[in-house]
Amino acid sequence: MKGFVEDIEELTEGNDDYRRVLYTGKHLQLVLMALQPGEQIGVEVHETHDQFFRVEKGKGEVWIDGERTKIKSDDAIIVPAGARHNVVNTGQKPLKLYTLYGPPEHRDGVVHKTKADETEEYFDGTTTEEGARL
Repeated sequence: MKGFVEDIEELTEGNDDYRRVLYTGKHLQLVLMALQPGEQIGVEVHETHDQFFRVEKGKGEVWIDGERTKIKSDDAIIVPAGARHNVVNTGQKPLKLYTLYGPPEHRDGVVHKTKADETEEYFDGTTTEEGARL
């Protein structure tokens, strides 16, 4: 099947990996994330990428261009291209969320079990469907 159709809430809540790229299209990418208590993504800026986050479980803060906002389950966040941002888990349990990058940011299929495993693996132009044909 082309495209992606699955229960995103179930996948997100069941994810324990810091980062798991689920689907990469030509112009959009779906990534699951789990931040442990006290963990943060780290301050970043995507000059050419808009980014959407949806919090499924947990609580924390999002920082966008110096403004901090508390976040919790069911919150949605949009970070426009060029905005300096960070997501921080301020709770006592894992913060489970998913994010959409437009255009894709990471290499398709990347899994980082922990933040310490994170490496710079940028989108190389290969989509999920192209990779499946290899």
